[in-house]
Parts: sequence; C-alpha cells; structure tokens
Amino acid sequence: MRFPRLPIHFKFQSPTRLAKISVSIALLAAAFTLPAPTAVAQQTIEGFHWVDFHSDKDAPFLAWVTQSLKAESWTSIREIGVQWDSALVLTSLRSTPQSTPPSDVYTVWSVSLSKHEAQPLLHGVNPRILNWTTFAGASLRTPELGLVYDDCFACDAASTYFTTLYYSFPDHGWRARWVHGDQGAALWSAGSVDGVTKTQIYGLLTEPPGRDVLATWNHLDYGNAKPAEDYVFVYSVDPATALEQTQGLSGDHAEAMMLLLCKADPAQVDPALAQLARGQDSSLCRDLIQLNTKSKPTRRPVTTPPANNHGRATPPGARPPAPKPAEVKK
Repeated sequence: MRFPRLPIHFKFQSPTRLAKISVSIALLAAAFTLPAPTAVAQQTIEGFHWVDFHSDKDAPFLAWVTQSLKAESWTSIREIGVQWDSALVLTSLRSTPQSTPPSDVYTVWSVSLSKHEAQPLLHGVNPRILNWTTFAGASLRTPELGLVYDDCFACDAASTYFTTLYYSFPDHGWRARWVHGDQGAALWSAGSVDGVTKTQIYGLLTEPPGRDVLATWNHLDYGNAKPAEDYVFVYSVDPATALEQTQGLSGDHAEAMMLLLCKADPAQVDPALAQLARGQDSSLCRDLIQLNTKSKPTRRPVTTPPANNHGRATPPGARPPAPKPAEVKK
C-alpha cells in the first residue's frame, strides 16, 4: 500500500513553533477525550441478537441463512447476528480436510430475511469480532460492530485491517466501513523495505459526547539517506450524513494527533476494544511524550530587583531613624 507524501520532520522547535503546536494539541485534546472508565458499553442493542445454533427458537434463522447461502462456497457457518430484516453472517472456508483451522478464509455476508439474497461484504483470515462502537455518534440508532482481520495467513507480509459492521436503514442490510475490495482501514503491515525502519502506531479515540474516531501513524526512518517521513490518517463517520471519511493530516494537526495517539488507551472505556491500540510502547512515542513534557512553559521566579531599588528598604512597621543634626563649621 502506498501512502501520499505528507512529510513531517522532527527537529528542534522554536518557542513560537512550540506555542502553535501546543495550541493544536490543546484543541485536539479538547475534541478527543476519554470518558471515565465504565463497564462494557452497549450491552443491549435494539433489535439485535446473536443466533443460538442449539436453540429451537432460532432454528428458523439458521435454516433461512443456510438456504440463502446454498449456492455459495463455504465450509461452515460460524456466526449469525439478526437485526430486524437482515442477518450478519460469518462463514469459513477450509481449502482441504487436512488444512489447519487458522488457514480458514472467512467471508462476512449480509443476508436478507425477507428474500433469499446474500451479499458478500469482505473476505479475510483470523477475524476478531470486537464490541459495539459509536463512530456515528452517541445518538446513532444502531451502534456499529468493530471487526479486526488479516488479509492472509502464514505469508511474508500480512496486513491487519479494521472495519465496523452496521445496519443500513436505506439498504435494509448490513454494510462495512472504509472497505475497498477486501481492505478496510489499514492498521498494521508486516512488510518491510531494506534500509527503512518503520514504526506503526494506531488507536481508537473518543470525541465527546461519545463519537469514536480511529487514527493511524506510520513513521518511516531512512537513516542518513533522507529525512524521516510521517503519515497520519483519521478514519471517522460524518454524523450528519452517516458516511465514512478518511482524512490525511499534516503540519501542526498531524503532530498534535501523534501525541494523542501515543496516549490512546481505549481499554479504559471498554476492555473489549483493547485491540484498537498498538505502538504506544514504542521508543518513538516515549520520546515524543518526553519532548512534549519538556517543552511545556514553566513559570520562573523573578530575581531581578526593581528599577527604583536603592538598597534602603525599611522593614514593615519600623520607624525610619531620625536624621542627624548638621555639623556647624567654626
């Protein structure tokens, strides 16, 4: 994956420059703050439930989904989540009976419960279903289910992606965010380039009153060949239109977001979202936090005496000595 060139170089910052960066950090910190730790959020979702494969009550859903996917390629149905007139389905495909389970290829489907139609949303391996998120804001009618997955198993340069799965009211079906082909929001890549040291950092941030935002930071160090480069991206959802957005940051906004990413800890809000933070323990983050701590202005005591000081100060409450009589010359 190639990123657009948005070079940002760390170097000694002048007081004026530090002041501008401090303002950007303050503004972003005010926009993205973590609420107080709470229990696992969104325990009850309106109209949603996971199908119990051993329950007679849910047997009709299992039969309907199985019939809808009859013409598709899959080995087993792993999960079925029902939301009103649509089902979110996760199937796995094993290439041979001797293949190990980690190599299974998974497909996420949106299956209509009013007609036998199934739409594939994405393919991947090693899916990790997280908890519900609020990317479209706290007023969202249906929260979005977080999903982390890889693009290949036991390959040289596996990549990890993130998406949210949500019920779309206009489509009466499930949809996935930031997906192009099978690639969602890029979190991590195991690929490497000779002569380049790559540091990857990502984290889930929360904007009051509860709107989630995912940010990523890729730092490429070329040694003495050329200056280092940084690529900062923010993945969000517009509350007004419910459309996903991908934005590249540069300048002061990127540097402010880097500091927020180094402090990101979504597990404080919901332990089930702990996977949406990585790289905070890198030397790059430690150095950035230390640099920001040192650059904060401190108030120093004033030791310069006032301009009208002549060294004749009188202690409070003391009476000045009486003047001596002038000597009379004979």
